[in-house]
Amino acid sequence: MRLRHLAVAAGLLGLLCVPAHAEDRDISRDTLPANDGWASEGAGTTGGAAADEEHVFTVTDRAGLVRALDGGSDTPKIIRIAGTIDANTDDDGDRLDCSDYATGGYGLKKYLAAYDPRTWGSAKPSGPQEEARQASAARQAERIVLPVGSNTTIVGLGDSAVLKGASLQVRNAGNVIIRNLDVRDAYDCFPVWQPNTGGLGDWKAAYDTIWLTGATHVWVDHVTASDRGHPDAKEPTYFARNYLRHDGLLDITNGSDLVTVSWSRFADHDKAMLIGNGDTATGDRGKLRVTLHHNAFESVVQRAPRVRFGQVHVYNNRYEVTGDDYRYSLGVSTESRIFAENNAFHAPGHVEVADLVKSWNGSALHQSGSLFNGYPVDLLAIHNAYNSGSERDLTADVGWTPALHGPIDSAAAADRAVARGAGAGRIP
Repeated sequence: MRLRHLAVAAGLLGLLCVPAHAEDRDISRDTLPANDGWASEGAGTTGGAAADEEHVFTVTDRAGLVRALDGGSDTPKIIRIAGTIDANTDDDGDRLDCSDYATGGYGLKKYLAAYDPRTWGSAKPSGPQEEARQASAARQAERIVLPVGSNTTIVGLGDSAVLKGASLQVRNAGNVIIRNLDVRDAYDCFPVWQPNTGGLGDWKAAYDTIWLTGATHVWVDHVTASDRGHPDAKEPTYFARNYLRHDGLLDITNGSDLVTVSWSRFADHDKAMLIGNGDTATGDRGKLRVTLHHNAFESVVQRAPRVRFGQVHVYNNRYEVTGDDYRYSLGVSTESRIFAENNAFHAPGHVEVADLVKSWNGSALHQSGSLFNGYPVDLLAIHNAYNSGSERDLTADVGWTPALHGPIDSAAAADRAVARGAGAGRIP
């Protein structure tokens, strides 16, 4: 009898001594390590690490998340997301769909009939149906646009925290951390028709999954961002153009600065990441300093990233190209200064090395250590040779050399590490 009691006691002691799993570690007060990209410059990025216990929240629904965000206040706060939160819900937590937001007599069939280019022409849409679309869009925006204020940390708990249907917006705020969260499907119920875009017209969606606008000192880490649930590829075609429901996965615009994006996964999307929003936005000069490292870009058509003006360090990332609609990965635009090193690209047979880089008014690109399907390639030399008849050659001198970064692995080593470790639920 005594032996049995000792055995039970020994078993209990063994349970008590089992070390905690990595996912049980409290990461909510973590701060960006020193020298980890542009967001570590100066005072670094600490998010809500200084929050008192009254401003540490665990939220499980939209209403709780909205209360915790406090209208985008600057009060230091930590917000832990548990389970799945759907932004398209009412105050009682009931699901809302596009018909619940429609108002003013808006109807897609009516909208298409009103602005058919064959009868409407190329003028910007106006009149009752466009006014009804705007009013309907405003109702959806009230639910899904979530402002993130300064001194805020948002983290997912465990390995399955999801925020869907929302647009997290860091607008004119600083010192923000977003980690360990699956953000998906910022679905626009009411895209606008823009007749003069791209010569043939195009549909424009309103919401980025995460949007940094006028934001400074932001760390995005171990985030998964995608269109999961409503891929644009399955949307219909209207006016001979795909009816897009999503904008960017992570856009960094309007003078945003000092941003590090690490160990994140961007997947199954068209335009993944825009850094700098316009060729004429000369106020962005000296800003848009961004580091992208150890991220996975999977089944992304374009903008991984596309850069204007900014000094952007792109290293140790993994690119997996799929599909027939692929356009490019690195977009070199007006006054951009991309320093790309030790990145790995995987692509099917119809995609060539020359397709990986696209230039619009760009002048320079530093690249080194690139792999394409396992083979070393010189992206700059191949781009210039292939595009010499249609675009001006890019030079290798971007005018700066990154200093804020951790160890830079070979492209092959980074490729393996990112495949294993990038995305939500994978923090060591």
